[in-house]
Amino acid sequence: MSSLSTHILDTALGRPARNVQVRLYRGDVLEATGTTDDDGRIGELAPTLEQGTYRLWFDVAAYAESTGQDIFFPEVSVTFTVADERHYHVPLLLSPFAFSTYRGS
Repeated sequence: MSSLSTHILDTALGRPARNVQVRLYRGDVLEATGTTDDDGRIGELAPTLEQGTYRLWFDVAAYAESTGQDIFFPEVSVTFTVADERHYHVPLLLSPFAFSTYRGS
């Protein structure tokens, strides 16, 4: 089985994005939920993942409000495929008018 973690960095403020609500879906089924810690991390959002397509949903609007930022993207959704047994890490880099992600290690 595979596992999943995530990490959010607020590039506008130059610090980790803490207290961000994150949901993991497989299709329309909610598989897991979590909240980023003070380092912007959820170390084990899903301890076991089967092969398939998943979607991470990040509540960016609530985070932006808590930090006093105006933000263009109120939510971020990242769809990815689990193809083999390993640890998957999906970081999110966030700013008021952009975001990016990649397959981390």
